[in-house]
This record gives sequence, structure tokens and C-alpha cells, in this order.
Amino acid sequence: MISIDEIKLFFKGEMKLSEPLLKYTSFRIGGPADYYLEPADKDELVNLIRYVQRNQIPFIIIGSGSNVLISDEGYRGVVINLEARVNRLEVRGDTVMAETGVRTPRFVDFCVQRSLQGVEMLVGIPGTIGGAVIMNAGANGGQISDYLVEVEVFREGKVIRVAKEEGEFAYRRSGFIRDVVLSAAFRLPRGDKDELMRRRREFLVRRGKTQPLNFPNSGSMFKNPPGTYAAKLIEEAGLKGLRKGDAQISELHANFFVNLGRASATDVLELMRIARKTVHEKFNTTLEPEVKLVGFSTELV
Repeated sequence: MISIDEIKLFFKGEMKLSEPLLKYTSFRIGGPADYYLEPADKDELVNLIRYVQRNQIPFIIIGSGSNVLISDEGYRGVVINLEARVNRLEVRGDTVMAETGVRTPRFVDFCVQRSLQGVEMLVGIPGTIGGAVIMNAGANGGQISDYLVEVEVFREGKVIRVAKEEGEFAYRRSGFIRDVVLSAAFRLPRGDKDELMRRRREFLVRRGKTQPLNFPNSGSMFKNPPGTYAAKLIEEAGLKGLRKGDAQISELHANFFVNLGRASATDVLELMRIARKTVHEKFNTTLEPEVKLVGFSTELV
């Protein structure tokens, strides 16, 4: 098991015991983590990952806590939060370098302010660069991988750089699912700053009109099946507005499940099961979760 004394030999970041995770998720749901750590920088992150892997200690990594549903019992192991400190963002020559904990909206604004185009459509995506790369996040016809050059990862005990062409990018997936993403490099064409700012505002306004941003949520719950949309199937199945406790399938966007106040992870999981079962029965289509389930003793079936 984890040794606090051993970790303190190399770890200078923030450490908390039995820390409630609902404070760190966009859903505002989640029980306590046995150990909650915020590495001070990228090097400390690498040392921490080496330590937990060498000692076979269960661990998960969160950025801004979007696209995750953590059980009410929490997580028996180490939770590593990257957003607070592993978040350097800079231009090196013609390349934008972003560490894994950089929030996606901040990355977009950074590029737009420098008249660099190609990522402005991603401004409404919550989460961090690391998570966005792993799931190849996208919106409004663009994906995070479009102008990606390479990804720095921790893999099998080593820090390596992987070219985009070797990243196995596809719709909402990549070949980095078993890696720890450390940073990503992007090469963006120059554009007109005023036009980029106009497009950025347009995407934000559209998002505000179509997504339930006034309630805590985790983003899209399910991936879009080939040729259709998860929200369309859930709505046509008559499930819009369905509630379990304080968890609700949004009345505005059926692929967003919202926390109306004190929703539990169990409530959300039950809504997910109902949605999957009903859509499968009505349309013979299986909805695959886009949200990551953490700390549950049962699988989503």
C-alpha cells in the first residue's frame, strides 16, 4: 500500500486523505478518495506514476473532472489531479506546447489571441488537454487531433514522444488510453484574429442555447452511434426529462444528464441503464458511454 513517508521524499505538491471528490468533478458527484494528490509539476507527476505503478497501487487521473462519474463510495486508491499545477502553456517557434492539465477553453483562448486558427470550435469543450487527446474530443466539425503534431506520454516506465500519425486517432478515441499524457504539441495556421474571436463567440452562444450549462453535468453521456445522434435516440425514446432522485435527463439536450441539487452516482447510473435499455429495445442500437465510470462495483449493462 502507499507510504506517505516514501512519497514525501520526492513529492512537494498537495496531498489530502479521504478527500471528497465531488469538489473536483463537473457533475458535483463522488465519494472520497483514499489519497488525493496534485503534483507540483510534470516531473513530479512522472515520479508519482512510477511510484504507484511499481507498488501496484490503484490510481486514476482526473483533469477538470468532466466526462467522469465517480461512485458514491469514492475510490479506493490514489486520485491524481493535473489541472491545478501541470498546466504550462507556451509557444515554441511555430508550435504551441500544452501540458496535460491545461483546460481546453484556456488553450483555445491562448491560440485565438495569437491569431492561430483551427481550434476555436473546441472552446465549449470542458476538461483538459490530456483528456481531450485521449478521447480525441471534438465539436462543431473539428477534433483536437486535427492540428496535433505529437504527444508526450509516460508509457511502460518511460517518457516518450509519439507522432500524431502513430496515435491511432478515430472518432472519440485514440491509442493513448493506457498511457499517461504529459503534454501535446500543435502546429496551427495563422488566421484573422477578429474573425477567430467572432467564431469563438458564435460557438459559445450556440452551446449556451443547446446545452444545460446552468446545472452540473459531465458533458455528453453517450457516444453518437454511426449515422445518428445519441440525443436524438434518447429523445425519440420518450426519456427527455426523466428523473431518478435529483438526477435528470436534461429537458434541453437528451444526451446531457444533470444534477438538480443532490443527485447520487447511483441515480445517474440508473438513468444510464434505462436509456441504454430503452434505446436498444426501440431502435436496436447500443449506446456506448462517453463518460468514464470510476469506483463502481458493478458494470453498466
